[in-house]
Amino acid sequence: MSVELMVWDEPVPISRDQARATYLAIKRTDPVAGGEPPEVAKELPGDITLYPGHVLVSMDLDSMDEMSAQVFTTARAHGLVCYDPQRDLVHNVAPLGVYEGMQLHTGDGMVVHDPDLGLVHDVLATLSPQNPFVALVNFGRHFLQVSPGYELEYKEGTLVRALVSELAEVQSAFNEYATGDRSFLIRHEWSPPA
Repeated sequence: MSVELMVWDEPVPISRDQARATYLAIKRTDPVAGGEPPEVAKELPGDITLYPGHVLVSMDLDSMDEMSAQVFTTARAHGLVCYDPQRDLVHNVAPLGVYEGMQLHTGDGMVVHDPDLGLVHDVLATLSPQNPFVALVNFGRHFLQVSPGYELEYKEGTLVRALVSELAEVQSAFNEYATGDRSFLIRHEWSPPA
């Protein structure tokens, strides 16, 4: 079984709905035959199929996590959007958080360096038994993670936990954390792990 990612240029950040619609529309067209591939296509791992203005990357399921991380990084370096149809997530170039080198980790194996804030927001909605956690990590400094049931864990020296009741509150806490705002620490009751 193979999985796909598609990369292309967009002048501004786009929504998952826009990315999905673009991906589906492009997949209904014929690939480009011959000609010199764009520079980004030469740097992407996996099997490459060229469409007008778009590059489709196919890879096998076993190498998906590692190769996807390479595709996300390469797309960002070229200022391109990357759509992941398996997860229904779009990786925009911006806006980013304030911590250079911050990483987004998910329980289903996705790792993204310097994730855009829209991606972080959308990934949080994928929490499930198949994706049992989402974490934003600033290695050596601090992290924020959440698991289903909306148990937040924050560590900056000492690990503390808080339960929140709604996904919107989790998304707000992650956005605040990513942008350097610590308001989420005041809004919730935190306690050390039992």
